[in-house]
Amino acid sequence: MVRPASFGFNPATFASNPFQQAADSGADFEPQRVALAEFDGVARELERRGIQVLRVPDTPVPAKPDAIFPNNWVSFHNDGSAVLYPMLAPNRRLERREEILEAVAGAGGFRLTRTIDLTHREAEGKFLEGTGSLVLDRVNHVAYASLSPRTDLDVLGEFAQVMDYDLVMFEAFDAEHRPVYHTNVVMAVGTRFAVICGEAILDARHRRALFDKLQADGHVTVDISGRQMLDFAGNVIELSSPGGPLIVVSATAWESLVQPQRRALEAHGTVILAAIPTIERIGGGSVRCMLAEVHLPRRTVS
Repeated sequence: MVRPASFGFNPATFASNPFQQAADSGADFEPQRVALAEFDGVARELERRGIQVLRVPDTPVPAKPDAIFPNNWVSFHNDGSAVLYPMLAPNRRLERREEILEAVAGAGGFRLTRTIDLTHREAEGKFLEGTGSLVLDRVNHVAYASLSPRTDLDVLGEFAQVMDYDLVMFEAFDAEHRPVYHTNVVMAVGTRFAVICGEAILDARHRRALFDKLQADGHVTVDISGRQMLDFAGNVIELSSPGGPLIVVSATAWESLVQPQRRALEAHGTVILAAIPTIERIGGGSVRCMLAEVHLPRRTVS
């Protein structure tokens, strides 16, 4: 998790992310201060539940309003790989920092054996924004991806080839018929469950094929509405803890769910609620976006 130094509304990403809203104009409202409090609350709760949280401080210069969402520029894999991703907004590319990889391998105690760099695609105007663009079923090696200005078909193919993932691609749209900017607000995949906004996938054949694939791989599907998607009900992540699986979801998202949907999630782990309304409203991302989960192998101690 990257503790922000300059959190705020990012005009460079707003064109493709209508989930963002401009900050309140009140003189007493400080987005950075409020976001820090929300961030610290999430990190503390995860640690209280037995999750190792590597908190890396953002650097104040240059200003990086979206640094709180590190999952868009890096992912970590159980073969010892880190993947660096091409990002649409130039000011988001500043978030990629070598010292963060060093912190994961050093203070985190993980073994990082190779770095796969896809960022050369930025020069071609082709983007793939990490586990925002990719929803990974790491058990079955399936990458789900909703095509959008931030999720390019060619880069998807390169990722799939290098990392040996099967691709399941589709298109998802909001109520204004705009492509949904990231796959991870449309859907989430846990070990034995999946949350998905079927309503956003207008092509009935693709929608059915997607649900069939998830169910064939052993996932109980929780179908959410377009309204619930806007409340980040699809931006869910499952984490492993000493006490069993944790399902982390924002308080806003949980409030939007009805009882049968809640019970379906509760059947697969302990639900942890993250109160992050300012991060969601101004940043346009939710709790899953705040977590770059580490699947690297542990370093052995000789």
